[in-house]
Order: sequence, then C-alpha cells, then structure tokens
Amino acid sequence: MSVHLVDPLADPRWAGLLARHPAASVFHLPGWLDALQRSYGCMPRVLTTTPPGEELRNGLAICEVKNWRATRLVSVPFSDHCEPLVDTAQEWSEILAFLSAGISGRRWTSVELRPRTSALMTDIPSTWTASSEYLFHRCDLTPGIDAILARLHPSCMQRPIRRAAREQLRCKSGSSPILLDTFYGLLRMTRRRHGRPPQPMTSFRNLAAALGDRRTIRVAYKADRPIASILTISFKNQLVYKYGGSDAAYHKLGGMPFLFWQAMQDAKARGFEEFDLGRSDTDQRGLTDFKDHLGAEATRLTYYSQPRAPQSAVGGWQERAASWVFRRLPDPALTLAGRVLYKHLA
Repeated sequence: MSVHLVDPLADPRWAGLLARHPAASVFHLPGWLDALQRSYGCMPRVLTTTPPGEELRNGLAICEVKNWRATRLVSVPFSDHCEPLVDTAQEWSEILAFLSAGISGRRWTSVELRPRTSALMTDIPSTWTASSEYLFHRCDLTPGIDAILARLHPSCMQRPIRRAAREQLRCKSGSSPILLDTFYGLLRMTRRRHGRPPQPMTSFRNLAAALGDRRTIRVAYKADRPIASILTISFKNQLVYKYGGSDAAYHKLGGMPFLFWQAMQDAKARGFEEFDLGRSDTDQRGLTDFKDHLGAEATRLTYYSQPRAPQSAVGGWQERAASWVFRRLPDPALTLAGRVLYKHLA
C-alpha cells in the first residue's frame, strides 16, 4: 500500500467521497479549501491510499502552509476540526507513516491534525503528541422544535429571546454584499473588544464566491440599526456557526440569542440534524457558558502534532501589549493589521 496525493479542487472523486462518508463536514468541502487557498495561500491536498483512477476509499485533507522559513502541514488551517476520512487502521497507519517520513526528510517542518472524534487517534505512534485542547459544542436538532426551545437556558436564553420580541428586533438573512459589509463592521467591533484584529475582508468575499448559498449571514436590527450578526455554513444535515459579531451597547436587547434561535428554527425547518457551534478555548468561560446555555453538548477537541508543538506564550506580556494596541487602533489600521497578520496564523 502506498500514499497518493489528490487535488481536492480538481479531482471529482473527492466530492464523491464527501457525499458518501458520514464523517465529512463543512471543513472538507472543496469550496472551503479553495477559499483558504485564495485568502491565505494555503495549498490544499488530500492524502489517500486509493490508487489513481479508482473511486476514493479514504482521504486526509491537509494544507501546506508556507513562509520564508518553513513549510508546515495543517489539517486544516482556520478550521475547528477536520476528521480523517479513513476507516481502517491499516490505511491510517500508512498515511501517518507518509507524514512522518516527510518530516524526517525535511519536506516539511511539522504536521498538525485536527480530528473531531476519530477513534483512530487512540492508537497513533508516540511521536504524535496532543498539542492543543479545546471544548467543542454541538446542538442536537433531531427533537421537536418545542423540545429544542425548552432546552435553552430559561434566564440566559429564553428570557433574552422574549426581550428581543418585545423590542421588535428584525432578522435579515442572505448573502448580499450589503449584509456582508454590515456583518464585518460588527465582527470588527467584537474583535476590537477582545484585543484582536479581524479576519481579512477578502477571506469573507472568497468564502462567498466559493461556497455560494451554503453560506448565510444573519443580522439582527433594532429599528434600522444593526446590533448583532452571525455567519453560518451548511453541508448535508449540518449547520455550522463560524463567525459572529455584535455591538456591546445593545447586548441587553438579546440580539445574539435571538439570532441563534432564528438559525436553529431555520435549520430545523430544513431538516438539519446538528448545529455545530465550533471550538472554544477551555478558559473562555463567557463563550463556553453561552454555548452551554443554548443546550449544546460539550466534548473535548484534541489536536495532535509532530514534532511536539512549542508551548505558546498565551497571556504573556507581549500578548497583553498587542491587545492594548489593537483595542485603540482606528478601524482602517485594525483592518490592515488583520490582513497582514492572518497569513501567519494558520
């Protein structure tokens, strides 16, 4: 058995595997991988043990991330998870050996895997180490809509949703350039509050071009003022929350709970069975509480790397100083910082 490289943007066999495989997600989609390449220069590839010309039996989506010093492999950058679509230990062992050989041969400096739940990760060689841990939240949408509503936290979700109704908040949804501009303004407000630059606007335009109507923006308005917005992506029976932003001055009106409830109702009406709320840092108490209050189930999400990833200086004085600066930059400078920095954050 040997490992072959497949171009997921050109080889229709990849889309065929995604249609058949139950673990395929938004982050495997050719459109998602194409947007990453256009936005950040990440070169997407699929590793498979299937010979050329045969229907794909398996595949590991992965991207080359290059800078002037090194080439890394990430499966997949800017994605919360990317399950290896591999069903047998033998096939998985062959793919892992191929990756390790590439590191030994200095073809790339490191590899990071971001599985969601794969049981295959329990038997990987000791050269692969757990590099990062997050909490992953998902809402089960298979119960009836009344049961889903009852699962929402009474005071932290149900009450703000009722408040939003009294305040006559309106929800606009779609993919128009006007909605995108509105969404981006709210995203930039939120990133500023957190002391971070926003993702480049070009990355959202590339998502729109690559994903089409799979991508939906929802904006909550108080009268004519936008106060909150979320961006979701759909695939098969899944709705995935990926980005959001809000105006803190209007948080008491319940804009964010209102939008997530709107998204849940829309997803349920379309027959979706899961609302993927994505990953959260384990110490992001406010964000993890919000997702818990939506009635989501939380599980551990573990990334693996080879060689061992260096410990980051999260919370160090450099990060605190950068956050202080980002909170005070004018909008054009903060947007420029995002364009420059995100290419190095894959």
